[in-house]
Order: sequence, then C-alpha cells, then structure tokens
Amino acid sequence: MTDTSPDLSVPADADVPDHLPSTLGALRATGHQHRSVKAELRANLVDALGRGIDPFPGIVGFDDTVRPELERALLAGHDLVLLGERGQGKTRLIRTLVGLLDPWVPVLAGSQVNEHPYAPITSWGRRQVSEHGDLTAVGWLHRSARYGEKLATPDTSVGDLIGDVDPIKIAEGRSLGDPETVHYGLVPRTNRGIFAMNELPDLAERIQVSLLNVLEERDIQVRGYQIRLPLDLLLVASANPEDYTNRGRIITPLKDRFGAEIRTHYPLRVADEIDMVEQEAQLVARVPRHLIEVLARWTRMVRESSAVDQRSGVSARFAIAGAEAAAGGALRRAAITGEPTAVARICDLPGVVTTLRGKVEFEVSEEGRELEVLGHLLRRAVAETFRLHLAGSDLTSIVARFEQGETVETGDLVPAEELLRRVGPLEGLGRLVTNLGDEDSESPGVAAAALEFALEGLYLLRRISKDQVGGRTVYGGG
Repeated sequence: MTDTSPDLSVPADADVPDHLPSTLGALRATGHQHRSVKAELRANLVDALGRGIDPFPGIVGFDDTVRPELERALLAGHDLVLLGERGQGKTRLIRTLVGLLDPWVPVLAGSQVNEHPYAPITSWGRRQVSEHGDLTAVGWLHRSARYGEKLATPDTSVGDLIGDVDPIKIAEGRSLGDPETVHYGLVPRTNRGIFAMNELPDLAERIQVSLLNVLEERDIQVRGYQIRLPLDLLLVASANPEDYTNRGRIITPLKDRFGAEIRTHYPLRVADEIDMVEQEAQLVARVPRHLIEVLARWTRMVRESSAVDQRSGVSARFAIAGAEAAAGGALRRAAITGEPTAVARICDLPGVVTTLRGKVEFEVSEEGRELEVLGHLLRRAVAETFRLHLAGSDLTSIVARFEQGETVETGDLVPAEELLRRVGPLEGLGRLVTNLGDEDSESPGVAAAALEFALEGLYLLRRISKDQVGGRTVYGGG
C-alpha cells in the first residue's frame, strides 16, 4: 500500500533509494503500473481517508466546510480554484496536496518534462525508448519535486508558463521548426505533478488564454510549432473574490474549465483561531494561552468592525504577528531587566497595536482613527476574555486591597517578580492561573501575567481604576 503520510522532508535532490530500478527493462520487471496524477491522488486520498490519516496536515478550521469539498473535487479528478480573502490559508492548503502523491515516481532520465518511461510525450523521449529499448535510463522523482507554483503578476508571459523558442538551441544549428528547440515553461516542467497559480485574476487575460488547452485538451501549443504535448497534471489556482471586479478577473472560458470552485473562509470558531496562532506563530518568549485568546478575539472583532473594509478581509497573519510581537515585547523586558524567563503580559499588547495597523484596510471615513479603533477593539477583546474565564472567580481579595487605597504600578519594563512583590501575598493566585488555562502557577512570569490580566479586566469592568502615563500603568481603587 502506498504511504500517504504527507512527508516532504526528502529534498528534491535526495539520493534515490537503491532498490528502485534504473532501466526500463528492470522497471517493467517489477510490475510497475503507470497511472495518471489524478488517479494517483484519488487512490492515495481514498487510502488516507480509510486509514484515518489527515490528508491536509496543519489546516485548521476547514473540517466541516472546505475539506469535504476539496476531497470530493480530488476524488472526482477535477482541477480546482480556491476563492477566499487574503490570509485564509489557500496556498498552505494547496501545498499539502503534494503529500498525496506517491513518494517516488519513475521518469525518463534527462527528460525536461518528467516523461514516464512507459509513455514518452516528446520526440526526444520517444527516440530514447526507441533507440535503447529496455536499457533506456530511468530516473526517479521525489514528490517534493513534483510541485510547481507561480504567483500571477502582470508581467508574466506565455513563455514563462508554457514555453518559447530557445535561441541558444537555434544558434547551435538546429532548424527553427525543430520541436527540440522549444524551451518549456513552468507548466510542462511540472508534468506529472501539481501546478498552482496563485492570485490567478492578476494574470493578464491574454495570458490566461494560454491555460485553456491545459485544462480542457490537456496539451500545450508553443508559438507556431505543430506539436502536441499531452500533459498529465493537476492545475490548482487561488483567487480573491474581489479580484473579479477589482484588479482583474478570471476570464469566463477559463472559469468554466475548472471542475470545482471552492470557497475558503476565516476560522469560524475562536478555538480554531487560537489553534492556528499556536501552530503558526514563531514565538521567542512564552505567551500564555489567555493572551493568545485575547489576540484571537481581537482579530475576529476587527474583521467584523464596520470601520474596516470588509472586502479586503483581515488575514490570519494579524493574530499570528500579534502573538509574535507580544513575545518580542516580553523578550525585550527580560533583556533590559535581567528577568530570567520572558513571559508576555497584558502590558505588552498596547505596543502591538501600532505595528499591526498596516495589516488592516480601513474605510475612508475612518482615516486618522485607525489606532483608536484598534485600541478600542483590543480592550473589548480583553473584557470578553475576562468575562469568559474570570467573571465567576472570587477576586474580592484583589478588589479589597484597592478599596483600602492601595495602588500597584506595572508596565512593560516591570519584571514579573517585581510586580508580584508590589502586590504582595495574594490568596487564590494559583486558582486564578488555573482558571486561565495554565497549570504552571509556580512560574513568576505566568503568575504575573494572570494577575495583570485580572487587574486589567477589573478595570475594564469598572471595579478598579487605572492611570496610564507613557509605559507606566497604575491600578488603584474605583
């Protein structure tokens, strides 16, 4: 049974396993059967689903929506286009398809278009088999080398995608009509693999026409050459729905040739948004889960805000970058103060607002209010997270201290142990940490993060006051 576990760890130039045959005759002796890319994907997907293997690893939030549609399209053998706003994981999803290809496949050694030894498609390939017979050299291609990707840009040419005449071969003395003077483009060089075209509407309409034959007749034409190059590949495209009327559009004949059009979306649940941040963020310091939840809720609120251009969307990278920036703030504090362990706290989030402003497209009427809008939505996200986790907690010991006139000063350069010292012994701090989903109550950084989050939540619910000057924050009585 073919191994369908998505493993791209073997580089394209890895040594071919010794047990794989190196000649056409030896390949035939193994009983190897030639099958198309789509048949290969279908068989491996069926196998993965039957064995409970995740065919699209690392994809979060699409389980009940996009995944079933994608599986049906692949099983049907359809080329497909993924439609969705920026930052919805379209490219990430497309790249996981490579894991459904066979680990190694045979090719004619030296072929520019990955021809199968049983079915050569170029005059060069047919000549190799005719001249050498069973001694024809066979190479092996790892699945990581069977994926091609192109970002559609206005300057992309037909030559880039399909191919063009190679002037060097003409200079070597070959005639202009010789098919072997063709330099193949990205699409034929991905033959027997998966080719992805990102942001397809950005491709000039006259260039999109060059893909019509690829999708329908499964062949290509290069300038005036009388050649038919039957290709075997899966063509996948991504597009932003707004591109149909904004920067460009997918021409109608091309849309009609895609077998499936699948709509992607942002995570529908907060838990999925949190999982995505934890999976994707490259954190240089510890970021407690309650802070990641604040960032996830903040991202969702920004997406839903009437101040934000809904046609643009708010990428999942917004929350990911927010978590990374918060971790950066914690590491900065540790570096300056000598704090042994860097743990992010609520005081690190205000500095994130300015750095993320460029990731959001605001309505024209909100010009000049961008930071105000983002700051307001961040406070709402903190309050909502506080209500969910700590509204039922006994915080009277904290509130009582402030009712007696005490104050606590914190800030982005106040170490965790210093903050805990300023507050003093506090009954129930361990339960506070646990209620926020963290069991490490012995860590000063985690305990300080939970405490500061509770203080900010109490302030937002107007149970205590807060004064803020520069990087200093003073919590006091209501």
